[in-house]
Amino acid sequence: MAERERRPSPTKTSPRPRPPRPEEAARHACEQLASLIVHEPEGVCGVTRNEDGWVVSVDVLEVARIPDTTSLLATYEVHIDQRGELQEYRRVRRYRRGAADDC
Repeated sequence: MAERERRPSPTKTSPRPRPPRPEEAARHACEQLASLIVHEPEGVCGVTRNEDGWVVSVDVLEVARIPDTTSLLATYEVHIDQRGELQEYRRVRRYRRGAADDC
């Protein structure tokens, strides 16, 4: 009896992963930034969508001082891709907690 030739089964294409929502991108940015630098994020001050994913601005306490209004904070710009993975980051600003932005 002749052996049946096996045909490859049709492959199902898996659906493309859904890009992260803004709040997910912000969470991923904070978690991944904290794993790379020695400071914990204080919060997110901006989330912007771009063609490659998201740009998230994260405020970080870099030097805690007493009184707290003299502590040094920094804003990091974190780039997250469509899968929620960190692509790059950089510190874009450093300031005292009590300092107001220039208007």
